[in-house]
Amino acid sequence: MLNVVIFGPPGSGKGTQSENIIEKYNLAHISTGDLLRAEISGHTQLGTIAKSYIDKGDLVPDEIIIGMIDNKIESLAHTNGVIFDGFPRTEAQATALDELLHEHKAKVSVMVNLEVPKDELVERLLKRGEISGRSDDNLETIQKRISVYETQTKPVIDFYKKNGVYKPIKGVGSVQNIFVAISEAIDSVK
Repeated sequence: MLNVVIFGPPGSGKGTQSENIIEKYNLAHISTGDLLRAEISGHTQLGTIAKSYIDKGDLVPDEIIIGMIDNKIESLAHTNGVIFDGFPRTEAQATALDELLHEHKAKVSVMVNLEVPKDELVERLLKRGEISGRSDDNLETIQKRISVYETQTKPVIDFYKKNGVYKPIKGVGSVQNIFVAISEAIDSVK
């Protein structure tokens, strides 16, 4: 089973490249946002618990998210693998994901990290905001999101470096050229 974690700061192109990876490698897609919405709308036990946190404006605890991912992985037992998008965001989540995959006799095959300079990220996100009208793509919010990524999420890179599955990818250039580099990284671990 090929299990890919796609990683990078806001605006690095994770969404675009996730779609390319899913298509080329025929992988299932696990997005924590999608999982939360599905569990809540399905009125599952985990969804009900998650909704109680969300309704109070609190973050959903890791153990609830991990439970949802576990349920999803169980339903994907006969796939080529999974791309994890938006997860893990902390070292604790990365450890929990490793333990969960181990229980399913699997592991993270590769962590692809899209590296993009901060000024390029800001420019991309501002442009996206102009085109899409997304209210969170304004300069103040963008700078805060990048800062949160740098302080809270970026340490996950060290976790995957220690595990020997970290692959840095220059996230600047044409979508196709970036995807070629990603494909080479994934093919090197298959």
